[in-house]
Amino acid sequence: MAADAIAAPRAADREAGWRDIVAVIGARVLDRLRRIAAVIRPLGWTVMALAVAAWVTGQLLGWQEVVVTGLVLAAVAVICALFLIGRTEYDVSLDLARTRVVVGERAVGALTLLNRGSRAILPSRVVLPVGAGRGEFSIGRLAPGQEAEELFAIPTQRRGVVKVGPVSVVRGDPLGLFERAHRRDDPVDLYVHPNTTLFGGQSLGFLRDLEGLPAADLSRDDVSFHALLEYQPGDDLRHVHWRSTARTGTMMVRQFEETRRSHFVIGLTRSPRDYRSDEDFELAISVAGSIGLRALRDSQKVDVRVQGHELPAGTGKQLLDSLSMVEHSRPRDGGVPELAGVLAATTASASVVALVCGSAVSSEDLRLACSRMPFGARVIAVVVQGGVEQPALRRIADADVVTIGALDQLPLALQKVLA
Repeated sequence: MAADAIAAPRAADREAGWRDIVAVIGARVLDRLRRIAAVIRPLGWTVMALAVAAWVTGQLLGWQEVVVTGLVLAAVAVICALFLIGRTEYDVSLDLARTRVVVGERAVGALTLLNRGSRAILPSRVVLPVGAGRGEFSIGRLAPGQEAEELFAIPTQRRGVVKVGPVSVVRGDPLGLFERAHRRDDPVDLYVHPNTTLFGGQSLGFLRDLEGLPAADLSRDDVSFHALLEYQPGDDLRHVHWRSTARTGTMMVRQFEETRRSHFVIGLTRSPRDYRSDEDFELAISVAGSIGLRALRDSQKVDVRVQGHELPAGTGKQLLDSLSMVEHSRPRDGGVPELAGVLAATTASASVVALVCGSAVSSEDLRLACSRMPFGARVIAVVVQGGVEQPALRRIADADVVTIGALDQLPLALQKVLA
């Protein structure tokens, strides 16, 4: 009984060990079968299925012609599979001359393949994915140490971020029955920036800091002296003007003009309901980029917000990279009034706010948005409307509203606002 009690756990352990071994072997076999199946293209599956069907049918019906057809198809599949034999261990280098271009420019790059092995590499095909498309290059036989270079150009008709790569080295047969691909190198992001326009003239904003211009708002405590007033309970005694107090017999305190740090805020709506066409949406992005670049050149702090998040805009490159990735928002994110509410809540210290939207925004929504802007900030609304030949200027509440139909109209429109 004791021996049986000891033998039972040992038998269970052996059985568990065999199960683990079978599971490991099964997993490896399945992995190998998946790799084999991955190199067979749909045409390859069709040819092999026809070969099996023809051989079985010929055997059952005694038709030698059908049997021969099956054998020929099987031989063709075997010969095509032999094309997969061989090394494809290239050293692949993907180099883009520029990873940032403007819409309409061509991005030029080079693809370099080097055989560092001690044996030659047979001809192969290299596939380079570019966004949703792909480019293909035929690489001839490379001897040990030999290098091949392929130059390519990527046209950019649309703003966005295009993923270039990863490069795949493909070996296959002439009939396209089998294909083996090996990925090389890492993908590269190509930023396609929106079109922007440069303009000079008057600064876009009020430089209301210690070295800038004072605001029209009055304050009891600041650095820009404005006038003298009679003392009121609660006034800071440090601002008492003792000479005037002694001369008039009434305690007088200094009044100041309020100053602020230069803070330029751009609100760009990305709601599809606010634009009449995709062209207007792209124009709005270009307008936001142009205004932001000018504000950065004026050494102002720039914040750019869209529905849902803030865009990095510390430098011109960051700003344009961020605008390259802007897409339409979801309906639940709201339109211009909701965006204005976010601006008022997050950028209360703004000195100038530029709101960019499409002509589909109603006057009521635009008025509501302008009324929600941070208190004391100057508001400029830029409405884009394709087909407008001359910029138009109007006032809505305390905001200057300009309507433009093309990017080159922006400098003239802002000149009218700041005149």
